[in-house]
Amino acid sequence: MKLSKRSQVNSFIVMDVMEAARAAEAEGRRIVHMEVGQPSTSAPYKARQAVADALKANPMGYTVALGLPALRAGIARLYLEWYGVDLDPGRVVITSGSSAGFLLAFTALFDADDKVGVATPGYPSYRQILKALSLQPIDIPTQARTGHKLRAEDVAEYSLDGLLVASPANPTGTMLDKGSLKALADHAERLGIGFISDEIYHGIEYDKKATTALEVTNRAYIINSFSKFFSMTGWRIGWLVVPEDHVRSVERLAQNMFICPPHVSQIAALAALECKVETAENLKVYAENRRLMLKGLPLAGFTEIAPPDGGFYIYADISEFSVDSRAFAAKILTGAGVAITPGLDFDRLRGGQTVRFSYAQSTPEIVDGLYRLKAFMQAHYI
Repeated sequence: MKLSKRSQVNSFIVMDVMEAARAAEAEGRRIVHMEVGQPSTSAPYKARQAVADALKANPMGYTVALGLPALRAGIARLYLEWYGVDLDPGRVVITSGSSAGFLLAFTALFDADDKVGVATPGYPSYRQILKALSLQPIDIPTQARTGHKLRAEDVAEYSLDGLLVASPANPTGTMLDKGSLKALADHAERLGIGFISDEIYHGIEYDKKATTALEVTNRAYIINSFSKFFSMTGWRIGWLVVPEDHVRSVERLAQNMFICPPHVSQIAALAALECKVETAENLKVYAENRRLMLKGLPLAGFTEIAPPDGGFYIYADISEFSVDSRAFAAKILTGAGVAITPGLDFDRLRGGQTVRFSYAQSTPEIVDGLYRLKAFMQAHYI
């Protein structure tokens, strides 16, 4: 029995780094985790309590495919609170994490062999999910000199059937301003191609608020998740916002592909929307960690970094030290006990000269990690 060509996707390198870090910990080493975008905080207390209460009274059966109406309405209210956007809850689709959102969006918008533009560096699973669906990811390089921000002029030279943008972006943390996002959306609309905006790091911003694509167009697919801002990675719960005339098509796909999102996670998510105090405290931690990273990484020799406007990552150039980011990350894991992610995960052509640092962990972990990095780099490179 042979495997399909669609199944031959690249590994998610950060997961390989996590496994190497786990193996080191199993041998008794203490590892500082700067490799994965995993918030150190748990799901908000009210979310966990809502689940505990529901388990006593609720059999947790199927919900409708689009998700609990109360949760869809709650997410619509979030857009009003955060952006002043009056969103019809009927356009909200609850998904099993943002990954399921990508599957639904890509399946709804594109046919086999369609070409979908994605910025590089960028989240690696975009490309692998597209490939697994017999679609063609088209890498659109962004440049360090412009903060790795995708621009409409960067996209114009490509013949595409769709365009995916992310702001704040992973791995760079850079954000698109309203004008830049509108220019990209307008370009997609002029060409009549699908437009997807990945907004899963919204809420984790520092000097300015992120712009949702809903502020500039009603024709975008918006993908978001409870994983990052609400610290609910393992609950696998997210959402899509789709154009009104696409809802029924997406619903039919969701019915057949997933039946429904996890009922228990939907209950937790609904309660999490009310946990504003906890999420505000979490943001303070990320802000302090970001301050420490921006101060500490240059002292460790990492001076060329993308501007981390949002999210909890810093993307750094290491060309002064190595052109093999995977080997470089392995040396740091072995020598410093700090797990970081090779840039090859995000940019297969240029990522050998970059790495990504996550500052999603607790502040004491970040302090320890920076101390270790500085000591290691001074001993071996600077």
